[in-house]
Amino acid sequence: MSHKVAIQTEKLHKYFGSGKNQVHALNNVSLEIEKGTLVILKGRSGSGKTTLLNMLSALDTPTEGKVTFLGKDLSTLRTEEKENLRRFQMGFVFQSVALIPVMTAFENVEFALRLSNSKENHATRVKEVLERVGLAKRMDHMANQLSGGEQQRVAIARAVAHHPTVVFADEPTGALDTASGLAVMQLFRELVDEEGITIVMTTHDPNLMELGDVLYELEDGKLLLHQRGNEK
Repeated sequence: MSHKVAIQTEKLHKYFGSGKNQVHALNNVSLEIEKGTLVILKGRSGSGKTTLLNMLSALDTPTEGKVTFLGKDLSTLRTEEKENLRRFQMGFVFQSVALIPVMTAFENVEFALRLSNSKENHATRVKEVLERVGLAKRMDHMANQLSGGEQQRVAIARAVAHHPTVVFADEPTGALDTASGLAVMQLFRELVDEEGITIVMTTHDPNLMELGDVLYELEDGKLLLHQRGNEK
């Protein structure tokens, strides 16, 4: 595995259920994700993209095949080791923003830093990432005082505050209007280009594809298409 590769999968299969009700959610999926790239997993609902994202981020295990994250075979790691990978090396952004409603934007991000045992100055880092996402003037607002797009940007600030190597985003623009969704994608693009973060995201929105470096398309659990940005 090249030192430039963040994640690699080999012949992934995932089954749910058994007998006549068995679903083949992932079917022989092999891919490589390079460090410092914005990777888009495209597919309709039920195509397997969220299942694949869960395999890549050690939230679930494949029925067959292997996932290697930063050189580590995830199948060989204990539960605690996987939790530490997610805690220190990964960040997560979801369609349901999941901010803590009784906390301000600042407090939501700072709480994530406390969970990661970050040793750097929390106030400085929180202000830095909130400024990065364009919310320096809104950091003292409660979550319910922010628009949907602003809440998602707080969630992104929270996901990157502890300097993760890879950020996983599952339909991060799914609940946003077109303008807010595009703003989130442009923010992802900046984080990749300027801070070297690797971002892997799922979407079914064709308007967002052009901002990715690599596009993988899934259908019925199979990897059908692999395009680099300059091929689109």
